[in-house]
Formats: sequence, C-alpha cells, structure tokens
Amino acid sequence: MNQISHLIRRAYEGFVGVANLLQSPLFQTGEGKLSNIGKIIEFFKSLGIPAPTVNAYFVSSLECFGGLLLIIGLASRPIALMVAASMFVAYWTADHEALTNMLSDPDKFVQAAPFPFLLTALIVLAFGPGLLSVDALLKRVIGQKTPPDARRTTGVSSLSRGK
Repeated sequence: MNQISHLIRRAYEGFVGVANLLQSPLFQTGEGKLSNIGKIIEFFKSLGIPAPTVNAYFVSSLECFGGLLLIIGLASRPIALMVAASMFVAYWTADHEALTNMLSDPDKFVQAAPFPFLLTALIVLAFGPGLLSVDALLKRVIGQKTPPDARRTTGVSSLSRGK
C-alpha cells in the first residue's frame, strides 16, 4: 500500500510540474506592471515614450490580459501581433543596443528581457494557437455549420437532391 501511495504522490507531483509550465510569464509580468503602474509610468517617462500613462496602462493590460488569452488560445494571432509589436517597441526604447547589435552580438539580443515574449508571440503568429485552443474549437464548431445556401455553391444541383 505504501508503494501505491508513493506512486500516486509522484504522479501528482509530475502532473503539477507539467501544469506549472502552462503558467504565463507574460500574464505574470503584466499583472506585476498593473500592480506597480506608477513605477511603470515613471519608467516610460524616463524612456521618452509619448503619452506614458496611456501607454503604460495599454502595455500592462496587453501583457496581463493578452497573456491570459494566449493561454486559452482565444484571438491568438491578433494578440500575438500586438505583443510582438509591443516587444519591438520594448527593444527599441529599453534595449536599443541589443536590437542594433543583434547580428554582431546575438547573445545580448536573446538575453534581453523582451526576447522570450517576442519569440513566443512570433511563434503563435506564424503557427497559430494549436489544436487545444478556443480558436481551434470555434473553428471546428463554426466550420461544421453549413448554411442552407451552401449546397448551391458546392456543385450539388437540385436534380441530384431529388427535386
């Protein structure tokens, strides 16, 4: 009995470990920015970003709520496009040296804070959200419904339908 409980505990710990991989660092970063929005506004001011208050709220909300949408796979490509654009701006304003020396010093580019978020966004943008996403589910559900007029466009004539 002791071995069984040990196996169950190890299986559960493995499950929790895998489930923890599903946590969104983008969500956590955005949540942290929203909870410290004053510091983010000041940081954006120091970088010379126009309308720092509006942009701080926008970027923080995009990371927080966009991160949640990416987790479930809803509106994945539009969100990924906005996140990628946001990360390019982050490179341009906060990690300009890493961006401009991308080819001569790629290590600096990939070690910059925006890199994992940019890479993730570009992967989702290029390949889509995957089969276990809300987007895929909606596509399957919407794709199964064939409107009555669709039979005319599929080449099925009224004679072959028995009319």
